[in-house]
Amino acid sequence: MQGGGKGLKCEAMAKNSKFAGAGPSQRQLRVGELIRRTLSDILNRGEIHDPDLNRMSITVSEVRVTPDLRIATAFVLPLGGKGKDEAIAALARNKWAIRQAITKQMSVKHSPDIRFLLDDTFDRMDETNRLFAQEDVRRDLAADDDDAGED
Repeated sequence: MQGGGKGLKCEAMAKNSKFAGAGPSQRQLRVGELIRRTLSDILNRGEIHDPDLNRMSITVSEVRVTPDLRIATAFVLPLGGKGKDEAIAALARNKWAIRQAITKQMSVKHSPDIRFLLDDTFDRMDETNRLFAQEDVRRDLAADDDDAGED
């Protein structure tokens, strides 16, 4: 009996381990996109009664949802990248009202806890472009292209 229990445990671990490191499920992606669109609409229409928040134009680039759909992380960026800290503070201050508005418009069993993070994708792209523009990097890339052409 003790050996049987161990066998089941190993089988369960093996079953779950094949998903280790795998990306989000289709359900997570669907719920995340639904939350992203709903959140964008709420912010665009100014449904949250906060003058500071309504003055800002905020882009919601992505929403990632945990596997249990209880926590949603929204990646946001104010227009032009100005006032990032104020935008995050305003969103955090109105988190409860935003969550309530999203739940009202979506048909989900549980309303996820929403967390707001700055989207730094554009900053990383700018840094990558800056690195590729450096003379020594362009020279190295050109040398790699020459080496590949000789094969």
